[in-house]
Amino acid sequence: MNKNDLITAVSDSSGLSKSDASSAVEGVFDAITKSLSSGDEVRLVGFGTFSVAKRKASTGRNPRTGEPMTIKASNQPKFKAGKGLKDAVN
Repeated sequence: MNKNDLITAVSDSSGLSKSDASSAVEGVFDAITKSLSSGDEVRLVGFGTFSVAKRKASTGRNPRTGEPMTIKASNQPKFKAGKGLKDAVN
């Protein structure tokens, strides 16, 4: 399922027009993104939790030259599925 399929599914299940469903989906994505970028986590009970994981700097190798290189520290988005989602999938 891609973003357009998700918008269509939201439109069909909620009775909203496609433009309203698109605005709703974009609004949810924006809210999650803003919350994560400010360092907060987003908990959707029964669905899962979005959080930010801090990744330490590390040393890697350039695959072409084999030369060692430093990989900078970064923040990575992380998702942990909730019980409701796990049960629905299984």
